[in-house]
Amino acid sequence: MGQIGGFGALFDLKKLGYRDPLLVASTDGVGTKLKLASAAGQHHDIGLDLVAMCVNDISALGAEPLFFLDYYASARLDTNAATDVVTGIAEGCRQAGCALIGGETAEMPGHYAVGDYDLAGFVVGAVERDAVLPNVTLPVSPGDVVLGLASNGAHANGFSLIRRIMADRNLHVDDAAPFAPDLSLGATLLAPTRIYVKACIAAQGSGGIKAWAHITGGGITENLARVLPAGCGAHLDGKSWSIQPLFSWIRAAGQVPTAEMFSTFNCGIGMMAVVATADVETVTSLLAKAGETVKMIGKIVPIGDSAPAVEIQDAEKPWR
Repeated sequence: MGQIGGFGALFDLKKLGYRDPLLVASTDGVGTKLKLASAAGQHHDIGLDLVAMCVNDISALGAEPLFFLDYYASARLDTNAATDVVTGIAEGCRQAGCALIGGETAEMPGHYAVGDYDLAGFVVGAVERDAVLPNVTLPVSPGDVVLGLASNGAHANGFSLIRRIMADRNLHVDDAAPFAPDLSLGATLLAPTRIYVKACIAAQGSGGIKAWAHITGGGITENLARVLPAGCGAHLDGKSWSIQPLFSWIRAAGQVPTAEMFSTFNCGIGMMAVVATADVETVTSLLAKAGETVKMIGKIVPIGDSAPAVEIQDAEKPWR
């Protein structure tokens, strides 16, 4: 609702037909991935990243994204770069099924270096009160299965470390990727964050989802731990999914310990679902029909107070 140019944007929640909705909000950015996008002159997918980082977060609560706003700040507005960014934001909103309802463009000479810009995104979604995840009426418990949904590369986390490795090895975005010589390093690193919203919504319709974990900053070990109740841990099988060559290169080139890789990067898994054993087949089928690559990667186990919440068994084996 409303017109372009107003002091605010209107959204008619009543028309969506919710019975007892809760609003869910999130804000995020894309970190120093911006520096690589600027160096490569590739701005469209950064806009898509911005949407993905926000909408995937609220999907983890079982919410449907309703509307999105963005903030774009620079020293002087580069209309070509800004147009590409906003076009990517619009594409991300289409993929997530939400409205791009407004935003702010700020010029701040003296605050930003010429040629640099910064982004922030804001999303508001809704979820029925009795459908909030993690599920409190059917909580995560020992014996449940952890499903992993494949990522689309590094998404938008860990880029300060990636940029340091590039600097140490005198690599630039236009150079061939050491792990994929037919592609430029920029093309592989700037692959946009996968948007899981529609797949999450489709799977939730089965009633089999106990929890989602968006694998963002903090990597696999920290983000899965956020949805585990007291007394429950997760044992993941490191051999159960393929770790993409990008992450193997980061690990080797940066001499990054394996534990740090799993606590910094998604390592090939962008979203996780916790489901009861009886629901694994149904949920996996729904996610696959929605276009996701799904692997059974672990189980929920009982743990003591001093045990780590997430352990990855055979963690050294899947690296190429």
